[in-house]
Amino acid sequence: MRITVFGGGGFIGSNIVDRLLRDKHEVRVFERLRVDPYRQFSDSEKVLWMTGDLTSMHDVTEAIDGCDVIVHLVSTTLPKSSNDDPIYDVQSNLVATLQMLNVMVSKKVKKIVFISSGGTVYGDPVYLPIDERHPTNPKVSYGITKLAIEKYLLLYQHQYGIKANILRVANPYGERQRVQTAQGAIAAFLDKALRKETFEVWGDGTVTRDYLYIADVAEAFSMAVQYDGSESVFNISSGRGTSLNEIIEKIESILGHPVERTYCPARPFDVPASVLDNTLARRELGWEPKIDLDTGIQMTAGWLRSQVRERP
Repeated sequence: MRITVFGGGGFIGSNIVDRLLRDKHEVRVFERLRVDPYRQFSDSEKVLWMTGDLTSMHDVTEAIDGCDVIVHLVSTTLPKSSNDDPIYDVQSNLVATLQMLNVMVSKKVKKIVFISSGGTVYGDPVYLPIDERHPTNPKVSYGITKLAIEKYLLLYQHQYGIKANILRVANPYGERQRVQTAQGAIAAFLDKALRKETFEVWGDGTVTRDYLYIADVAEAFSMAVQYDGSESVFNISSGRGTSLNEIIEKIESILGHPVERTYCPARPFDVPASVLDNTLARRELGWEPKIDLDTGIQMTAGWLRSQVRERP
């Protein structure tokens, strides 16, 4: 298939693009201006790297024209900062996605796979694990915008026949995660620990999340691209909860030495626990996570060590 991946150059996107190329799809990667390819592609890989502005109808039309499936991974905001400017969040993410959907209608593209947020769209859990029918009460603009995009995707599915698959991904970690943004506890903690630097833990360390290795995320998208069933919304998760203190203990065990950390006041937008039920994805997509947490942390540590060696 011919697939356009919006946001295919980042941590999650690059891993998905690599998986789609291994599946022998023809891939267009759409990234922001001045973003260079994350690696050298081989002559046998059918990939076109494009740059542009997601809010530009011209750029988006050029990226979509002639494709079979759209994979939408772009977000201009982060959960921890989205409340600072919710108008920007809506304009740059929700409005831009509506323009993308209108281009899909005009170009007769009939499928989109969208990355939503399993960690923010649900809000405080009413029960655990959280399934797809759990109430959605986001506590941050990021989650509200993701949920609004989901609703519009389902509207366009009903009105125009565009098949929408929405993947509510838990907390991904692994190779190519940007530790500089401190987005993702495992990679951020590991990076500091490898440098023997002190890192900050928000709260008392009991905050519990559902961590999923990036290769498992990429496989879920690979399967969603080809899914033709009746379901639309899927939790993509390990189905297991792990606290920050447990993560730290695992890092200490893997590295073989204690790590320095300081505990800071809890952040008001952090829900105490988020563990997602992945039963529907297992049944409908035929997907299941394969990399356990200890193995994933070991592989992430190995990648981070290689990055330190490559730096001048």
